[in-house]
Amino acid sequence: PIDHFFIQDPAIDAAIIVIREILQQFEVKAYNEKNNSGFLRHIAIRRGYHTHEMMVVLVTRKEHFFQGEKIAQAIQEKLPEVVSIMQNVNPKQTNVIMGTQEKVLLGRNDIYDRLLGKTFRISAKSFYQVNTPQAEVLYQKAFDLADLEKDDIIIDAYSGIGTIGLSLANQVKHVYGMETITQAVIDAQENAKLNNIDNADYVTGKAEDVMPKWQKEGIQPDVIFVDPPRKGLDQSFIETACQMKPEKFIYISCNPATMARDLKVFAEQEYFTDSIQPVDLFPQTHHVETVMMLKQK
Repeated sequence: PIDHFFIQDPAIDAAIIVIREILQQFEVKAYNEKNNSGFLRHIAIRRGYHTHEMMVVLVTRKEHFFQGEKIAQAIQEKLPEVVSIMQNVNPKQTNVIMGTQEKVLLGRNDIYDRLLGKTFRISAKSFYQVNTPQAEVLYQKAFDLADLEKDDIIIDAYSGIGTIGLSLANQVKHVYGMETITQAVIDAQENAKLNNIDNADYVTGKAEDVMPKWQKEGIQPDVIFVDPPRKGLDQSFIETACQMKPEKFIYISCNPATMARDLKVFAEQEYFTDSIQPVDLFPQTHHVETVMMLKQK
């Protein structure tokens, strides 16, 4: 099985062919989802757009990887840009791609790239937009809509590795970010250090749990950025966030259907769409990112 969608980099296309040939030479058996047999479930490749550093993640059904290190060495010899080869173990009979257990087969457990002038550390399970040039367009549009000022307090919900919050940290007083994936929070904290940013704090937890604590601590955001997964926002999050009464919400969505659903809940809380802009991160597909600004009535 080869995960091969939204690919816009010929280097990744070429790497997939090389890796597939090596795995066939070592007679690695592909996973069969129907009867939960075989070994290799997925191949995931990440490549820094500016750095060209490449990470290969081999998702396997079992932990024991016969000749795993030799396979990794063979891949790196053929693909010098590869600086990280990871094994991710997912033993469950599920269509979820990644499991919880990871092992470094060769090199590092991360790669680095640059976005809007900042350097970002990216680990195997951390979210990072696949189309870097268009991601810069998307984020810059979000910042333009926010119309940030030096004294603004920003909350970056669903913060990932800090790409949004750290990219705007120099424009505001303070950034508070939250994320449910612990490794992503670690990446965000490391990325703040990498970029000499000392006005950004990141914590692990659900937004609907963390934000009431921040509210009790007297944190009053001027703008809240949200960039949720395809399932959109939880109603409890919207209600909790609106109770903090920010001047604006900047909502970045990868799913217009859940976005439309969420806007109805925002409207119930007296926040309405002021501006909206689609951005095409996935050419020649039906997928589209959308960034919008919501303001209180």
